[in-house]
Amino acid sequence: MFTTIELFAGAGGLALGIEKAGFDTIALNEFDADACATLRKNRPNWKVIEGDVADISPLDLEEYFSIKKGELDLLSGGAPCQAFSYAGKKLGLEDARGTLFYHYATFLQKLQPKMFLFENVRGLLSHDGGKTYKLMTTIFEQAGYDIQKQVLNAWDYGVPQKRERLITIGIRKDLAKKTYFEFPKPHDYKPVLRDILLDCPKSVGTPYSEYKANIFKLVPPGGYWRDIDPAIAKEYMKSCWDMEGGRTGILRRLSLDEPSLTVLTSPSQKQTDRCHPIEARPFTVRENARCQTFPDDWEFVGSVGSQYKQVGNAVPVNLAYDIGLKIKEALERL
Repeated sequence: MFTTIELFAGAGGLALGIEKAGFDTIALNEFDADACATLRKNRPNWKVIEGDVADISPLDLEEYFSIKKGELDLLSGGAPCQAFSYAGKKLGLEDARGTLFYHYATFLQKLQPKMFLFENVRGLLSHDGGKTYKLMTTIFEQAGYDIQKQVLNAWDYGVPQKRERLITIGIRKDLAKKTYFEFPKPHDYKPVLRDILLDCPKSVGTPYSEYKANIFKLVPPGGYWRDIDPAIAKEYMKSCWDMEGGRTGILRRLSLDEPSLTVLTSPSQKQTDRCHPIEARPFTVRENARCQTFPDDWEFVGSVGSQYKQVGNAVPVNLAYDIGLKIKEALERL
């Protein structure tokens, strides 16, 4: 079985999809205590390393993980994107020092896995005029990897949610002549909320205030603030009423016949509402988890707010699975 180590593991969406694709998870690192508790509860056999990746990356990683340099099949994870300093303009690892990406790159350099998977938000491509991602790819190449990238929408891969992620795949240069990686092809069927909401198990959630719920009762499924009495909408929106743009996220009620919009880390934010199609309330934690294609037996630990955050930050399991299958195919060619 192919081996993987994951950094910035969160509540396990990426790791679960990769496991499902046929990988043995050697270890996962995560800073958030509740997310670590979630990982341990659902996978007692996984080695969950709780703490700051900055404390781990300086160590002798071969000794720490009991694995020789070059033996690990896959390093996965998505470091939160922070700006880099261009003071040195060396376009090397030193320019990334002080960022979480630096530690991901250090793992790559020290362990030299056969392949890596680095996922992030689509906005990383244009961050700082494209300089941030350019520096990242330069560092990947300096670490000894041929890379390829693609923005994938989870909705194309069995996920009932519009969620775009930038996927960067690396193959170690000494192996790149022996194998290749192909991004997964979109599925023929794209699921919608009707497929997952109607039989969803009950779970914890945060309701709207009575005031907000009564206004949402006026909004038709698939509608938003423009679909109700302008006087009511104006009173609810206050200063947002005078903002430019369509403001289509305000008082937005989803429909059973569309996918969820991107699942967020909080159930109720004024400019990014995602009201339940049938009831005047936000989605519960479990409904959001279904939008992220977590199985129903995957339990989240912590306060309700923490659970929402863990689900919202996750990589959709089905998207991770499809990518994992293609990485496995590439490794099988070696």
